[in-house]
Amino acid sequence: MTSGRPAWLDRARAAIAAADRGYFQAFAPPPEGGRRSSVMMLFGPAEGGGEDVVLTERAHTLRTQPGDISFPGGKREPSDASDAAAALRETQEEVGIDPASIDVVETLPEIYLSPRKFVVTPVLGWWREPGGVDAIDPTEVHRAVRAPLAALLDPAARFTVSHPSGYRGPGFEFDGLFIWGFTAGLLSAVLDFGGLTQTWDRSVERPLPDRYRPGGPRDALTRTATEGRA
Repeated sequence: MTSGRPAWLDRARAAIAAADRGYFQAFAPPPEGGRRSSVMMLFGPAEGGGEDVVLTERAHTLRTQPGDISFPGGKREPSDASDAAAALRETQEEVGIDPASIDVVETLPEIYLSPRKFVVTPVLGWWREPGGVDAIDPTEVHRAVRAPLAALLDPAARFTVSHPSGYRGPGFEFDGLFIWGFTAGLLSAVLDFGGLTQTWDRSVERPLPDRYRPGGPRDALTRTATEGRA
C-alpha cells in the first residue's frame, strides 16, 4: 500500500521551521559538540485508518537505558552522507524498514543529551509503503511496534511522569510500553506542532517505574514539561 502523507505532518513541518529559535535553543549542543547520532520519527498509515508511529523497546541486555522506549536510530557513521542518511540506515538495521519506502519530511534542530554527551538529530519521516516491523538486531532492539496515534492521543493514555529527583515530563502508555523522557517529549512536541494534541489532564501524575530509575532522568527534553513546551 502506498499512501500520501497527511496534512497534519506538513503542518508540523511548517510549524517546526517557523518556530521561535528560543524553543530549540534550550536544547542546542555546546560549542564543543558531542557524539553525533540520529533518530527517525517515522509515521505511516495505520491499519483501520489514521496514522501510527514506529517505536522500539531497547534490548534489556544493553548497558545503558535497557528496556527504554525509543525511536529507531543510533550513531552517525563516517559513511553516512547526512543526519537523515544515518537515521534511514539505523532504521533499516534495527527494524528492517527499507529506506526507499520512507520520505524524509524534515530534519529537526540538534538536541543535546548532556548526561552522555550525545548530539541527536531527530528526523521526521513518512512511511509511504508501510509493512511489518521486526527486531532485526536483537542486541539493540527487544521489540518494535507501530503505535496508532489515536491510542497515543487518547487523554486516558497521557499523564505526567514524576521522579523523586524533581523531574516531571510528559508520558504515554501503549501496549505495555511506558514512554517517557526524550522520546515522550519529542513525540509530544511534534503532535503539538501538527495540531493533533487533545486536551489531557497534566495533573495526573505517575511515578517513573523502578526499572528506569538507575540512571535517573537522562534526557535534555525532560525539561520540556516543566517549561510548558511539550
